[in-house]
Amino acid sequence: MSSSRTETSRRDSTWTSTRTVGLTRAAKRRRAWTRSVRRIRAAWVNTSRLITPTGSFVIVAVIVAALLGIGFGLVEAWTVAIAGGLLLLVAVPFLAGGRSYEIRIEASRLRVVAGGEVRLEVEVQNPGATPTLPATAELPVGPALRELPIPLIAPGSSTTLPLDVPTPQRGVIEVGPVTLARRDPVGLLRRELTWPDTHLLHVHPITTALPPGAAGLVRDLEGDASKRLTDADLSFHAVRDYAHGDSRRHIHWRSTAKTGTIMVRQYEESQTARSAILFDANLAEYENAEAFELGVSVAASLALQAVREGRERFVGTQWEPGRERSAIDGLEELPSRTPTQLLDAWSRVNSTAEAAPLEYIARGLAQSRRPLSLVALVTGGVPDPTRLRRAAVAFPPDVTVLTVRCAPLADPAAHHSDVGSVLTVGALTDLPQLLLRRATA
Repeated sequence: MSSSRTETSRRDSTWTSTRTVGLTRAAKRRRAWTRSVRRIRAAWVNTSRLITPTGSFVIVAVIVAALLGIGFGLVEAWTVAIAGGLLLLVAVPFLAGGRSYEIRIEASRLRVVAGGEVRLEVEVQNPGATPTLPATAELPVGPALRELPIPLIAPGSSTTLPLDVPTPQRGVIEVGPVTLARRDPVGLLRRELTWPDTHLLHVHPITTALPPGAAGLVRDLEGDASKRLTDADLSFHAVRDYAHGDSRRHIHWRSTAKTGTIMVRQYEESQTARSAILFDANLAEYENAEAFELGVSVAASLALQAVREGRERFVGTQWEPGRERSAIDGLEELPSRTPTQLLDAWSRVNSTAEAAPLEYIARGLAQSRRPLSLVALVTGGVPDPTRLRRAAVAFPPDVTVLTVRCAPLADPAAHHSDVGSVLTVGALTDLPQLLLRRATA
């Protein structure tokens, strides 16, 4: 009985070990097959990068001609297949070897105002022991592609290639990487060598200097009392009846003793200047692209003045597809810790066709419970006065609303009402004059 059990256990263990070995071998075969497929796929991808469209056409022609020659015995087809094959074989040696260059891009400055020019220098060094033959490198500068002729460089020597980059428009220009292409004379195969040195060139909008206090209320800098009441501040206003939740340290004991009911102090809020610059990025609100750029310059000038005066500020623009939404629906807050950071952000602002109306984003800012002194709404010349008034009414009465309409070549004008001021700017130089006129009005 015991011998039969022992024999059965031996069979089970043998069957189990055989099955385990079989599964292990199958797993190894699958892994080997997967690795082989990945290697073949990677080799095909690397090879396909070397083939130009002309080379692809020649390869297809060789295959078709070879099939016709095999199937129908056409001498002409064999001639085309052999000629194409020879061209491909002759093109391969032109891709061999490499360039022992060390390439660096140096820029005197990476930030410039629109309408200027930046001078770049591409330093090419030959650290090898043999001279390098002349070559032509390609340098992407934004959407353009610049060709740089590299002369013969002796061992251990270097050369500097100057490059002037015009910056007629606001934006961000990516410079680099430098690419050196090796190709055959016919243009069937192409191999690229890339140096990963890249730079971002920020083209800032044109701004103008504004009079002091244009980005907020001057009296707020001294901490003057406002009309907004609060339960804790410095400027005493009056006493009122105690309400549930009031702090006991604000109880006015003399008034409590006289009236017989608990009375607490109430204060006027002593605020500092808090400004918000709200830019309307909806392209439909502007007459043309020139008007949109004028709006960017106006908004950037107001925001830059707020940063320089150290005001508490909120600089926002309408949300764009592909960007992260901010806390306020439909708006994106631009970083404004320093003037450079602010202008870099304005360099990236683009127009959008999918944006909420100005009245909607103004109401969203008003409902965000931000303590504001002045709100500057910058838009184009398309919105009518009714829409502008509707946007200004969304803010409380103690908030000064300044609306700036940007319409190139329009006559500068200023209209004041009970809900704020509306300035019409035809050129950027009109803005400081209109603000001074508004301050003295």
